[in-house]
Amino acid sequence: MWEGTASQSIIAISNIQTDNCTMQRLRKTTALSVSAADCANEILDAVPVVLQFIRVQMRLYSRPDLSVQQFRALAFVDRSPGASLSMLAEFLGLSLPAASRLVEGLRARSLMLRRTPRQDRRLLALALTAAGRRTVCAARRAAQERLAQLLAPLPAAQRAAMQRSLRILRETVHSLPPETLSPPTPHPLH
Repeated sequence: MWEGTASQSIIAISNIQTDNCTMQRLRKTTALSVSAADCANEILDAVPVVLQFIRVQMRLYSRPDLSVQQFRALAFVDRSPGASLSMLAEFLGLSLPAASRLVEGLRARSLMLRRTPRQDRRLLALALTAAGRRTVCAARRAAQERLAQLLAPLPAAQRAAMQRSLRILRETVHSLPPETLSPPTPHPLH
């Protein structure tokens, strides 16, 4: 286990058994430095695998009458109440008409609401109904239980380190300006 910064040294104690005699030997070890590029690469390798596991678990415990796109729409609106139809379409990678049809299907099942904000009647704000929230919560709870089962065999120190690292990653990304989290506007061809 590493403690301190990469520039600090760590004293490691190792027990060596020789002829029924235990000797303690101190060994000075230098912590390895991890570059930002190495860390970014690890995130790019780990996140898709973890997301796939979560998606599978959530789909297993979501309503069987919902498509993957519909469930993703519910989960997005749950995380972003008041999101616009354009934001949902961008998230799902759909055109506005396709996103509108998807929302209409969810509205017909009483899972999602379309609201017009008073401050700008041209916009359409999306929200979940109580049934929509229950659908997302049940699937999230099932995925959380499966993740907990997966992580339970790990030593507590590893789970704590993972939790700290994920919290730091989330806070780092959340601290970015909002325009950083949107896809870039395509440049016209010259």
